[in-house]
Amino acid sequence: MISAAASPIHLHGSRVLIGAGLLDEGGVELRATLHHRRLAIISDSNVAPLYAARLAATCGTPSPTILTIPAGEASKTREQWSRLTDELLDLHFGRDSAILALGGGVVGDLAGFVAATYLRGIPVVQLPTTLLAMIDASIGGKTGVDTRAGKNLVGAFHHPVLVLVDPTLLGTLPVEQLRNGLAEAVKHAVIASAPDFVWLATNTDSIIRSGGPGAALADHLVRRNVQIKADIVARDERETGVRKILNFGHTIGHAIETLSGFAMLHGESVAVGMVVEARIAARVGIGDPGLPEMLIEVLRQAGLPTVVPAAMSSDAILEATRSDKKAREGLVEYALPAKLGVMAGADRGFGIPVSDAMVCAALDNSR
Repeated sequence: MISAAASPIHLHGSRVLIGAGLLDEGGVELRATLHHRRLAIISDSNVAPLYAARLAATCGTPSPTILTIPAGEASKTREQWSRLTDELLDLHFGRDSAILALGGGVVGDLAGFVAATYLRGIPVVQLPTTLLAMIDASIGGKTGVDTRAGKNLVGAFHHPVLVLVDPTLLGTLPVEQLRNGLAEAVKHAVIASAPDFVWLATNTDSIIRSGGPGAALADHLVRRNVQIKADIVARDERETGVRKILNFGHTIGHAIETLSGFAMLHGESVAVGMVVEARIAARVGIGDPGLPEMLIEVLRQAGLPTVVPAAMSSDAILEATRSDKKAREGLVEYALPAKLGVMAGADRGFGIPVSDAMVCAALDNSR
């Protein structure tokens, strides 16, 4: 039985269920949603040994096929997409099939892209196992792969038919992965809710402890952040307006992540990106000048970086942002905060072009 706490959130055809035990008890929901489809679980080398057999058991018979990729951002490529689709074709998966994406953000993005493109599109169910995936990557329908030029430059919007979020899985996450996901929670608070920023500052130590947050804390953290993101995506599915605010910290963050060769985790890169972009907002006169220091305090408390890596020149970071999807006519657009909980640029679709000089100054001031 699904807990009453797991009442669904509906988003562009997705049903999002959040509740303890959903990994093992979600079979009823899976069968009701997917009927008699043939299932393939796509997971990675870290997650599959922990959870794939448990998920397969709840699916009933015939048992799903399990396909795995090496863990890590380096696997989010067109080569892995090609390998997975070829394996599905070799196994004669048809249009009566569905994909179960079991893992973190890399698995969710890649498996979602496989589902979006396989035989012109088959259903996908997201079963996130990391905090980052639970509160961000599994919600909103963005799928894709990285290229040499940057992150997520080849992809598609393909909403999952179902998202099953089991917050108890956070108990198996390393502390660094809890920090990685917490960066996105900080972002949500900055762009949408000052009270949530205060709540995070108060509870950070309890969230990133070994063994993960307690059950009640984990449920609130996940549920609240899913709701923030879902509310924004519901207003702007294709990122033509308000959904752009979810990119706060990501323009600089993606550039840093790419230049690091993905040695820096996504959340670590976004943490630095938020500090830099809050400084950009202050420099161009649309942002609270006190916000960067507020961000730095919370991010440091979470053990996240707040300075630009010394090995990366400002020019190199600036050049890397030009490959970003948000570049327009030679200038990169930024999602910039006006103050805690409020984003600037509503009158121009929340994408604010910024000069190279302003960006470089903010980067230099973040070293």
